[in-house]
Amino acid sequence: MKRFKALDVFRGITICLMIIVNTPGDYQYTFGPLLHANWHGFTPTDLVFPSFLFAVGTAFAFVKERWATKSLSDVFGKILKRTLLIFLLGYLMYWFPFVKWDESGALTSFPFGETRILGVLQRIALCYFAGALLVYYFSKRNLILISGILLFGYWALLAGFGDYTLEGNFARTFDLWVFGPNHLYHGDGLPFDPEGLLSTLPAIVNVLAGYLAGHYIIKEGLNYERLAKLLIAGALCLGGAYLWDLLLPINKKLWTSSYVLLTIGLDLIILSLIIYTTDFITKKWEYNFFEIFGKNSLAIYLLSEYLAITLLFIRVDGEKSLFRFIYESGFEWIGPYWGSLVFALVFMLVCWSVGWMLDRKKIYIRV
Repeated sequence: MKRFKALDVFRGITICLMIIVNTPGDYQYTFGPLLHANWHGFTPTDLVFPSFLFAVGTAFAFVKERWATKSLSDVFGKILKRTLLIFLLGYLMYWFPFVKWDESGALTSFPFGETRILGVLQRIALCYFAGALLVYYFSKRNLILISGILLFGYWALLAGFGDYTLEGNFARTFDLWVFGPNHLYHGDGLPFDPEGLLSTLPAIVNVLAGYLAGHYIIKEGLNYERLAKLLIAGALCLGGAYLWDLLLPINKKLWTSSYVLLTIGLDLIILSLIIYTTDFITKKWEYNFFEIFGKNSLAIYLLSEYLAITLLFIRVDGEKSLFRFIYESGFEWIGPYWGSLVFALVFMLVCWSVGWMLDRKKIYIRV
């Protein structure tokens, strides 16, 4: 597939921010914009994950023509294989390293019955699978109709079978029924998965919006008029999101339909600005740093997560994690907030250096 510079840059910025927000030196001392909203509301961090799904959809626009030359079984087989691989990598990431420290400081087994089934990569896998099949089978007009059905249908489920609270939302009720409490995320003080199964339905729309944007970009090329229309579409999505927020709060953890519209609108505007600075102005902006992330996006993300998990697992002096030891020894002196941020930036740069070496050797890992 021919590389599309603006898409690599967009995806690279997303992965860069993913790593920074996921690995602060100390979560207690993290600047507000680098944290997710506690419940209703929105922060810049809440844009990162849906932006990656948007980029997944945009990439479909470059492969759909190739799908037309292949048999259904061949296309479906490749889609299914990639879906299972991404899902498995995500699932194993939460289980890794398959043992854990108990309260006495001894290593004990990490039983399957306590593993988290869903998560970030698992949602990417499910959205990739659903998005790919929908793009393969349906026309652009029908994809817009399906997106509306998914968004309004999800709203109806939330409104009809629960409320919009952490404890009483239907997305949590549904996931508890499917998986049980032990297989859900417990970081909010009770079993509730922000990457749950039901809330994946509206997330599929982020992928479909990415495809529609990508299809629009490559169909006839871009000029100032078409770029302006892309910006207008983004502004209309933002307007719709804020109106919908009056009835259905913007909420990343519930992945509400208003949140989907908001993130699509922002992504359209950001992608438009990247395209403008890379293809339209005379003195084009260079985004080489972010392209490194974009060319091996999933591989670098996996590296960052497994590296962080390993550092958190290894113990120093019997009780302190190696992650904490490195932060306290090398970064805490900078100050509580800035030290935490500098640690995250250095961690990100370590991951970037691996991507830089892969790019130099022209190695692009397709997960």
